Amino acid sequence: MSDEPVGAVYRIEDLAHHSGATVRTIRAYQDRGLLPRPERRGRANVYADAHLARLRQIADLLDRGYTLASIKELLEAWDTGRGLGGILGLVAEVDGPWTDERAVRISRAELDERFGGNPDDAAVADAVELGVLERVPGSEDSFLVPSPQELSVAVELYAAGVPLSAISGHLRELRVKVEHIASCFLEFTTEHVFARYLGGHPPTDAEADEAASLVRRLRPLAQQTVDAELARAMRLFANRHLREHLDRQHPREQRAETRSVEISAVTTLAVERLVGEEQIAAFVTAAAERELQKRTLDRLTANRHTGNLIDEKP
Repeated sequence: MSDEPVGAVYRIEDLAHHSGATVRTIRAYQDRGLLPRPERRGRANVYADAHLARLRQIADLLDRGYTLASIKELLEAWDTGRGLGGILGLVAEVDGPWTDERAVRISRAELDERFGGNPDDAAVADAVELGVLERVPGSEDSFLVPSPQELSVAVELYAAGVPLSAISGHLRELRVKVEHIASCFLEFTTEHVFARYLGGHPPTDAEADEAASLVRRLRPLAQQTVDAELARAMRLFANRHLREHLDRQHPREQRAETRSVEISAVTTLAVERLVGEEQIAAFVTAAAERELQKRTLDRLTANRHTGNLIDEKP
């Protein structure tokens, strides 16, 4: 990039106005080598359109989460002729939408109607904090819905009887777990797919184009994998939960028929020494059942002997 201004000429205050950066930030970029020095004309320093374009590139990369150190390396690659188009294309691909959903606008009246017609300012504030709703600048009664599907889920849960506070709490908990899944998937693909593009120097245009193509191909795999595994897990746990719920019905009936009996402390202690504290009830039950069976056998035997004596002839 040449330091000589081309086209429009700006003082530093004008450059700050057009770029959105502060004068202090522009000077800091110059000191760090991110922005070329201005041309000296008489007593004034002047900047060119190239400076303005560079400031907009820096702002765009900062918005995408890149550090100033990374941005400096990318811009140095551009200045030495290695190209920035490929890497910016890769950045745009990664930063683009990872879903086919399109954001929609909704009015406050429509929002209240979908949730039973009862305005709830606290719930709306919670939704804005979570990013389920985004306020529209200059409008007090309109919101942007980044994911209509997510809002529809909340509407259905609310209609089924789930309080809004519980829905928000569940989303916070779910988000932590989903972010962990996303982190694991990215670490996995980085190790096995993208490591060759992340060496000690910025990728060439060809490498960046290839990496961007891989991002497009791999992007749906994360959601497809999670969808399949979630379906499997939901079937597993839903069936298990239903079985456990049904199985609890029979023990309740048994517990309703039980009675408490008093056993002396001496007997309880003796049984505990014999079988352990956890087996006291089972041992007493088994002993009682054995005694009942013994008495039944004795009675049957006694009846047999009595019948024989009656039938004997003198």
